[in-house]
Amino acid sequence: MAGCCGRDAKFDGVSDDYKRRLWIVIALNATMFVVEMTAGHYAKSQALQADALDFLGDALTYGISLAVIGASIRARTNAALAKGISLLLMGLWVFGSTVYRVFYVGVPEAEIMGIVGFFALLTNLASVLLLVRYKDGDANVRSVWLCSRNDAIGNVAVMFAAFGVWGTASGWPDLIVAGIMAGLFLSSAFQIVRQALAERREAASHGHVEV
Repeated sequence: MAGCCGRDAKFDGVSDDYKRRLWIVIALNATMFVVEMTAGHYAKSQALQADALDFLGDALTYGISLAVIGASIRARTNAALAKGISLLLMGLWVFGSTVYRVFYVGVPEAEIMGIVGFFALLTNLASVLLLVRYKDGDANVRSVWLCSRNDAIGNVAVMFAAFGVWGTASGWPDLIVAGIMAGLFLSSAFQIVRQALAERREAASHGHVEV
């Protein structure tokens, strides 16, 4: 893999090809945020809105990733920590809003959920394919991969939720999927934070943490 000069070295994003791919993924995510949030509001789907929020978070954090490529280990781990914390907050928000919706359950529009979820899935599969060769990089690079992977999983879940809503004429499948997505956000947040802190400790032990 480009950027690896030793067995334990991790790709840090310093690659024109990687940057081009990241710009494309940012544009895709920003577009799908607008589409899914609008559709989610119209369809009264918590799962769609949770997925739209994930698209927005990804577009913003990918921009941070681009900004710190080639920067010091401290700067890159700080960026990864910020993304981990944002995922944590996102997961808590989705979980809390889902619990709230439990007491005000309505029936979402299954057809809109299914159609928009399918197009979102195509968008995220394209993002995953663009980034898969760089999935094992440092905490900053890996956080980008985890966000894209989460989106693809979330889109599949939204489509299952749409099928469940259609089959049961109930809003519960939508809420259950939103809760699962919240758990996925939290899991990824802990992975990113743990890796970033480990990289910082390793660098500090070798005297390589730059200001």
